[in-house]
Amino acid sequence: MAKEQNAAPDTAAPGKPAAAGKPKKKEFKKKKERRTVPHGVVHVSASFNNTQITIADPDGRVLCNSSAGAIGFKGSRKGTPYAAQQASLSAASAARDTFGMKSVEVRVKGPGSGRESAVRALAAAGLHIVAIRDVTPIPHNGCRPPKRRRV
Repeated sequence: MAKEQNAAPDTAAPGKPAAAGKPKKKEFKKKKERRTVPHGVVHVSASFNNTQITIADPDGRVLCNSSAGAIGFKGSRKGTPYAAQQASLSAASAARDTFGMKSVEVRVKGPGSGRESAVRALAAAGLHIVAIRDVTPIPHNGCRPPKRRRV
């Protein structure tokens, strides 16, 4: 009984609102200012199985990205030029709408079939393409190849 009498008087019972006399103060978050990036760099990584599009600012900070798998293509359809086109359109529209991007430099890497269609889709999405560069890594007779197959 002694414990019940010593209970704090302003603790609310479960299910009932706390002190009704004092309204809770609202905390306002600072609005995140919209960053405009007029020029960017698009990295197109086209493998045989998938195509990934990454759009960054000139310093290399990634703004948005997309891939054929992220769009919803599955299996062998991810490696098609159409899937690369859709991924490119998705990333380009996000960069244009969110960051106000106007012109881009394109860096294409890999042997996949979605290379050209991804670049064409960037132009169709309304981005001005300043330069297209192939940055596919080429070995200067690096690793020793596996031994020849005997069938």
